Amino acid sequence: MKIAIPNKGRLKDPVVQFLASVGVKGNFSDDRALIIPTNWEGVQLVMVRTEDIPSIVESGAAELGITGHDYVIESNSDVDELIRLDFGKSKIVLAVPVSWNIDRVEEIKDEIRIATKYYNIAKQYLEKKNIKAKIVKISGAAEVMPSLGAADAIIDVMSTGTTLKLHGLKPLDTILESSAVVIANRNWVKSEEADKINLLLTMMKGALMARNKKMIFMNVPDDKLDKVIASLPAMLSPTLSKLAKSDAWEVITVVDEDLIPEVIAKVKANGARDIVVVNIEKVVK
Repeated sequence: MKIAIPNKGRLKDPVVQFLASVGVKGNFSDDRALIIPTNWEGVQLVMVRTEDIPSIVESGAAELGITGHDYVIESNSDVDELIRLDFGKSKIVLAVPVSWNIDRVEEIKDEIRIATKYYNIAKQYLEKKNIKAKIVKISGAAEVMPSLGAADAIIDVMSTGTTLKLHGLKPLDTILESSAVVIANRNWVKSEEADKINLLLTMMKGALMARNKKMIFMNVPDDKLDKVIASLPAMLSPTLSKLAKSDAWEVITVVDEDLIPEVIAKVKANGARDIVVVNIEKVVK
């Protein structure tokens, strides 16, 4: 089974790190290698351009891929988006020079030149908004095109807006919101690798569920149990286990990481002791 992943760019490292958290670790001993073996038997990573991944998965050359939602839309590839991931978040925006001193798309009256690598997304957007424009298709950085005189405005990906600001541009309209996604060939359910793909998807979802969560263990005297339980947030309800030779209980629950200080303070005040907090690798439902 092959998983197509970015060979460079802003998604490469987060994708590799995410797969490692799932348990899929590539043997990156040779930087020139494009097909990378992993610690999962029969699973290989295919290192390709991020924008090529939807087409590669659609063709069946790779069963799964991780790319940006924006590239799936731009490519018009017939693939299934199975999991939306929590990284690679960005927006495709129409950005214009600050010097234009406009705040709405409707204020663009004259025909303009728009530089973009998202030709299809741009074409559909411009038609929808009735903007008269010539699309200047590029493959590199769009932000510099207006200052070079090669275009009047751009349609490009924006994460924080800092790069746009540095080049005297500002976002005028958001066209599409994007993040990293796991995609599959439409026929993956019928493929020989369906069981392996299903297992991998389950592990991916489990790793996502475990993000920013901690497991708390604590011992609670019998007469304090109800009060402690009442102060606990839980995914369902805490797990209780009676301690041998003691009038006390072990209480186990899962808590969002940012709630840990508050939860510890409450349960300790209500009688819990021997509190232990541990990381969670995966939560499989």
